[in-house]
Amino acid sequence: MKPMQSSLKKWMQENKNFQENYIKIKEEVVNDPEIKEFLSLHPQLTQREIDRNLIKLYEYKTQSKQCSSCSSFEQCQNMLQGYSPILQIENGEIRLSYEKCHSRLLHEKEQQQQKLIQSLYMPKEILQARIEDIDHSDRQRNQAVLELLNFLGKADGSLPQKGLYFHGPFGVGKTYFLGAIANKLREYNISSMIIYMPEFVREIKGSFKDDSINEKIDYFKKADVLMLDDIGAEMQSAWFRDEILGSILQYRMMERLPMFFTSNYSLAQLEGQLASTRSGVETVKAGRIIERIKQVSTPVNIEGDNRRE
Repeated sequence: MKPMQSSLKKWMQENKNFQENYIKIKEEVVNDPEIKEFLSLHPQLTQREIDRNLIKLYEYKTQSKQCSSCSSFEQCQNMLQGYSPILQIENGEIRLSYEKCHSRLLHEKEQQQQKLIQSLYMPKEILQARIEDIDHSDRQRNQAVLELLNFLGKADGSLPQKGLYFHGPFGVGKTYFLGAIANKLREYNISSMIIYMPEFVREIKGSFKDDSINEKIDYFKKADVLMLDDIGAEMQSAWFRDEILGSILQYRMMERLPMFFTSNYSLAQLEGQLASTRSGVETVKAGRIIERIKQVSTPVNIEGDNRRE
């Protein structure tokens, strides 16, 4: 070991550039305002201890502290992305550790919140909808906007027992409302599931192949907020109406979990749709579904121009 140290010492003595750089870096480090303050708070540190930990002090100096030199998590310039350095003394020795910075905490929160919104076959623009982007100038939609804001106002404290049943003609923004509500609920850490009904029917039928039907139905039953888009547009069967939709509605009604719906049909019109099956007209069973929908949502009519044209 001694020959190695002697060789290194001799090399440092002969290499003036290294010595000059070393002295320069050392001066920059010990004169850094933050390091200077740290050293002044720990006068027990010897010069030998400081020299021995110069690399740690240099590393601390060159890193961004709590995003001071980073514009975002993605633009983080630190060796450990999203982590800010901390100098401390442990057992009389200098220790350098890292903690999550503000940008990383925000990034993780956004990632976690993004997981709160799940969907089956919904367009990307709907999943990015925002309350702030809803057109408030259309008087025909005023009542719907009012009901929407009323629900969200209550949800900020505790989840209401009833959601909303938006019904009206094509293209008036019913589905967009669902996306905007889901994104606002995400800010309250409330999860939601948005399902496009025609594809939902196909999804359930396809679940027989891998025997996952019960698992999926159980998941839909227990979501914080369940949203069914375009109910009444799917090809209806008595089995799906009673065993799937009826089962989900019954559970959420008993557990007082809210649901949202969009439909081109009013509740009275939807009852007629649900009653007509290949087996004939089943008014009583359809009426039972409608009563359950009323228990988990409040009907709201939306009128206006077709925004898809």
